[in-house]
Amino acid sequence: MKKILILLLTTLLIVGCGYKKEENKENVAETTNLKVTVTTSFLEDIVNTLVTDKVEVELVIPAGEDPHTYEAKPEDLNKIKNADVVFYHGLHFEGKMVEYLESLNGIDVSKDFDKSKLLSLEEDGENVIDPHFWFDIDLYKVAVSTIANTLIEKLPEQKDVINTNLKTYHSKLDELKEYGIKTIGQIPKENRYLVTPHDAFGYFSRTFDIEVFAPQGVSTDSEVATSDLMATVDFIVKNKVKAIFAESTTDPARMEKLKESALSQGFEVKVVSGEGKELYSDSLAPKGHFGDNYLDMLKFNIDLIAENLK
Repeated sequence: MKKILILLLTTLLIVGCGYKKEENKENVAETTNLKVTVTTSFLEDIVNTLVTDKVEVELVIPAGEDPHTYEAKPEDLNKIKNADVVFYHGLHFEGKMVEYLESLNGIDVSKDFDKSKLLSLEEDGENVIDPHFWFDIDLYKVAVSTIANTLIEKLPEQKDVINTNLKTYHSKLDELKEYGIKTIGQIPKENRYLVTPHDAFGYFSRTFDIEVFAPQGVSTDSEVATSDLMATVDFIVKNKVKAIFAESTTDPARMEKLKESALSQGFEVKVVSGEGKELYSDSLAPKGHFGDNYLDMLKFNIDLIAENLK
């Protein structure tokens, strides 16, 4: 009899443990977050603005790095490979990673753009699409909506939260656009020239009505010819440009050379550079620094330009 009781108790314990183990598996499955990998700090900011619950976001290109020239490391490829969804800019922005990204079932956030709204420029003898669409707030809003729709597909239980955050964010973007138009509009027309290291501000020019000029093309990976540098110097001198601007992801030495060349022609131009005084072009600021989100970044650029060109 004792043997039978012992056998029954042992069986119950085994069954009970097995049930708890299966129950734990179900609990783990219920709490598993959606793994989202993004290529840039811009896209990381969008995802975190739209939804935070049940999402784990992995960033490939660190804030402050240049996406045009960034080469993926093995750990970056693992982030992409192991993700449930991958968001990337497209338009050849992630220059060294384009083929790999296009071979995946990732989401090109520019896929819903009205192509007629995209700018194209000549670079190294070829026509290329300008990938810096985030300086056109209307295009940026489309990219935000594309990401929101994908997240809703993956997290239907978060639909109401995502849609509410999307609506709020779009309103803030509209307010920022109005602020930028007003602020840049306060710069006298004869001073409204923006000179930067590479041609990243074409959409900014169109949105805020300011002429831009740069010695280097759309990609920082393109060649900078001496003739392009001299053309930029001539532009600075001819238009009596008050200030030229360094960028957070490019070498400020190039702007100092432009200043020296302009001075050799008898014209002195101010170089706006140094920590906290560089324009953000291809990346947000690192986490914890001012400009680590899109709204602050763009407002900073607008204020810095206006302050030095008025």
